[in-house]
Amino acid sequence: MTYIVNDLCINCKYTDCVEVCPVDCFYEGENMLVIHPDECIDCGVCEPECPPEAILPDSEPEAEKWIELNREMSEIWPNIGQQIDAMPDAEKMRDETGKFDKFFSRAPGTGS
Repeated sequence: MTYIVNDLCINCKYTDCVEVCPVDCFYEGENMLVIHPDECIDCGVCEPECPPEAILPDSEPEAEKWIELNREMSEIWPNIGQQIDAMPDAEKMRDETGKFDKFFSRAPGTGS
């Protein structure tokens, strides 16, 4: 089992999860994070740290469609191992729906 990040992270990019991850398995895109499924050790410490609740175990039915995206993007985006500031409109964007279709970007982040 692994954990995944879904579209609730888009345009929020809180990194509280990154700060607690013992294996640095998060990767940073321009406007969201993903978890490398082969690096995640299934400890679960990241899940409760995510303010928009964008992190789910892959055993959740809605997580299935996000596993491949997390894998694909974690092979392209830089690793992030420390907490950075959330995106400027993170609070406003937390309750936005349909964020993947509206805002997803394949562009990499800075990899702090």
